[in-house]
Amino acid sequence: MTAVGPIGRLGRWSADHVRIVVALWIVALVGLGVFAPSAEHALSGAGWEDSGSESVAARQLIDENFQGMSGAALMVVVHSETLTATDPAFQDVVAKATTVLDGSDAVTVVQPPVEGQTLSRDGHTAVLMAGAARDTTGMVHAADTLKGELAKQGTDAVRVDLTGASGMWSDFNQANKDAMIRSELLSWPVTLAILMVAFGAVVAATLPLMLTIISLAMAAGALYLSAQVADVSIWAMNFALMFALALGIDYALFIVQRFRGAFMGSHLTRQEAVAVTQDTAGKAVLFSGLTVLIALSAVMIVPSPAFRSMALGIMLSVIFILAASLTLLPAVLGRLGDGVNRWSLPWVHTGEHRSPAFARWGERLWQRPGVLGVAATVILLVLAVPILGLRTGMPSITVVPEGDGARVGYEQVQKAFGVGAPGSLQLVGPTADVEAAAKLAASDTASIAFVSPVQPGGGGLGMAQAIPTVGPNDPALGDIIDNLRSTLPTDVLVGGASAENHDLEAALGTYTPLAIGIILVLGFVLLLVALQAPVAAAIGVLSSLLATGAAFGVARMIFQEGWLTGPLNFEAQGFLDAWGPIFFFAMIFAISMDYTVFLMSSAKEHWDRSHDPHEAMVGGLAHSGRVILAAAAVMVAVFFTFALSGPLPPKEMGIILGVAVLLDAVLVRLLLVPVMLRLVGRAAWWQPRWLDRILPDVRFGH
Repeated sequence: MTAVGPIGRLGRWSADHVRIVVALWIVALVGLGVFAPSAEHALSGAGWEDSGSESVAARQLIDENFQGMSGAALMVVVHSETLTATDPAFQDVVAKATTVLDGSDAVTVVQPPVEGQTLSRDGHTAVLMAGAARDTTGMVHAADTLKGELAKQGTDAVRVDLTGASGMWSDFNQANKDAMIRSELLSWPVTLAILMVAFGAVVAATLPLMLTIISLAMAAGALYLSAQVADVSIWAMNFALMFALALGIDYALFIVQRFRGAFMGSHLTRQEAVAVTQDTAGKAVLFSGLTVLIALSAVMIVPSPAFRSMALGIMLSVIFILAASLTLLPAVLGRLGDGVNRWSLPWVHTGEHRSPAFARWGERLWQRPGVLGVAATVILLVLAVPILGLRTGMPSITVVPEGDGARVGYEQVQKAFGVGAPGSLQLVGPTADVEAAAKLAASDTASIAFVSPVQPGGGGLGMAQAIPTVGPNDPALGDIIDNLRSTLPTDVLVGGASAENHDLEAALGTYTPLAIGIILVLGFVLLLVALQAPVAAAIGVLSSLLATGAAFGVARMIFQEGWLTGPLNFEAQGFLDAWGPIFFFAMIFAISMDYTVFLMSSAKEHWDRSHDPHEAMVGGLAHSGRVILAAAAVMVAVFFTFALSGPLPPKEMGIILGVAVLLDAVLVRLLLVPVMLRLVGRAAWWQPRWLDRILPDVRFGH
């Protein structure tokens, strides 16, 4: 019996007890999967807030003391090009819309149009305000239900649109859902085609899809249960899908290819081949998965329900993928044996583990490291230079497709009441202080276009609406909010949907550097444990920054400067969404380290066997290069399908991740990192004696 470590022994046990493993997975799948179909309806598009911010505190005060007339309130716009509010036909539509709102248990009270405030001077636009009886998530769900019924109350002459923050997220969620479905329908056949080429056999190619489907169903069920106790963003489901597909393919590729080499190229039994496979490839997969979890856990420091739930969604999918890769996949491989190559393509060498093509590529890099290394570095640095001028901001109304009710209503409000009307600020506090604050705000005519009369509420509080002179997407709005907070009485809070966006953006600016630092440090520590060599671990971590910088440089030119707006069919906002740097960095780093572990663990295996830096570099590349390239091809194909999606955020996600994976795999892992190993030589695998005493003994060879 081959001597293996704990992961190898788990693989052997799984291959020896196929029925038990499969039965346990069926029970777990049924137990969680039964909730999966309901997950989409339980998740929300809200939660984009800094939970500890002044604006959220203001919203809570307003909801409690002013019948829910906070930024979560529903804004219903009634507009006609030909009729005015004095015409009976217009008034009839207003009355019907009011009836619809009154009939909803999500609405506390409906405020009719008020002349000079929510009724335009020309009388062609009237706004109904419906107080929020639920939290932000509940109001988005209410908008889902009400927007269609409200639109039906319109006529050929009068249009009714639901807008405001809740309406915007409702329309965006629907557009995002439709785009994701289109992307999934496109990505699955592309993925299967690439897997067929990568594995060269139908049975082997279906194994990653098996892992993906099972893990996604269980992650969706777990997200549904999570949504019963806390807000979970719909994006958690989207990201869980992407990572379940991407990592399921990565891990299955690495394990199945290694199993084929172990079983077909030796006299080992199925069970022993599985044990050897899991002791090498399975161990690398475990470290890769832990790296992904560490990177995403750093996102949890951002005090935003949306961010935390998105990270949760990915982490759940990774946990289930890891569990399946370490137990279910070994059991299936143990049962299949050489059947894993059934229905193979005629040119496939089923027992081949070492790639002659990548061995030749490794020899070329060994002979000419300087020229190729410098070329790759220059390309990455040139692409990364634009990042110096990168600007960020919170998503604007342009993320909602043209023609959707939220965007139409938004534009009508701007036209009727001023450019800053959709981003009105709410001043709330003790009545006397709010009255003083309203006078101060109104005196700043350069920043504030209009201040409403102070409205009395419960608890001795007062509230006023302040309409800024700039739109919600203007960077100057943040300065206006900060100036108000510094000059108004200290007991007066500044809230509203625009203030909530501003506070979240400020929180992201604070937490992003900290999160990136945590990701890099913990990633280094985990690689250090895996590789037992500080120089090799540093090479793996620091090299990932090059592809990340290049991807964000490309993102600036596309999404900020407006390159490729025609082919990609989107409207540039003039900035990158503020949540992008922290979240995409975590995702890119996680994927990058995935490939790093595959490459470096293979190189470490060869080093432990030979203590020859040439064999470590060339052998590591020959045994992992094909897997890395195939996995990257699948990821790039999947991510770029999201670039074809409707709303802007999925395009940002698809382009940035797709470019990052492409650059990281081709220029960093398969070129620059091997060159760095060549130049550093034996020092790459140097281990101080004191480090050897404190680190656990981790080996990838036999």
